[in-house]
Amino acid sequence: MAIKNIGVVVGSLRKGSFNKAIGNYLKENAPEGISLEIVEIGHLTLYNQDYDEGQEPEEYKPFREQIKSYDGIIFITPEYNRSIPGVLKNALDVASRPYGHSAWDEKPALVISSSISNQSGFGANHHLRQILAYLNMPTLAQPEAYIANVQEIFDEDGTLKKEDSGKFLKQVLDAYLAFAAKHA
Repeated sequence: MAIKNIGVVVGSLRKGSFNKAIGNYLKENAPEGISLEIVEIGHLTLYNQDYDEGQEPEEYKPFREQIKSYDGIIFITPEYNRSIPGVLKNALDVASRPYGHSAWDEKPALVISSSISNQSGFGANHHLRQILAYLNMPTLAQPEAYIANVQEIFDEDGTLKKEDSGKFLKQVLDAYLAFAAKHA
C-alpha cells in the first residue's frame, strides 16, 4: 500500500502555536502525491472509561474514523512539565478505545517535539514514544526531531524564519515517508 494520506496531530491548542506552524510547514512542503491534514483534537471530551459501556460523546466516533482513514500519523508536540500536553494524551486515549479496537494500531508514526528553550521537548518526545510503543505504532527512530528555540525558527504568524531548519524538517519528512512506506 502506498503512503498518501497522513494525519498531523498537534499537541498544542494555542492560537499562535509554533507546533501548528511546524505542521503547516510540513503540509505546505509535502512531496507531490502526499496529503498531510492537521487533525483537530481540542474538541474531544475528556476520556472516561465509563463511555466504553455506552453513551460516549458524539465526537468520538468521527474522530476514531478519521484516524483510521490515515496511512500514517505525524505527532508534533510541545513539552508541558517534561511530558506531553493533556489534550494530546486525551486524543490518544479516545482513539485507542474501546480496548481491542484502537484506531492507532499499526499506523507508522513520526514524533517531532519542540520547545522555546534549549531543552527541545526531549521529555515529551520520549514519553510520547513510550505511549506509541504500547499502541503498536511503529515509530521512526532516526532522524530524531527535537526542535529547540522554536520561536527563533517560526514567527508568531507561523512563517519560517530559518531556512536551515526548514531544510531539516523536509529531511525528517522524507525519512518518515520512506519509513512509513516500509511499514504500511
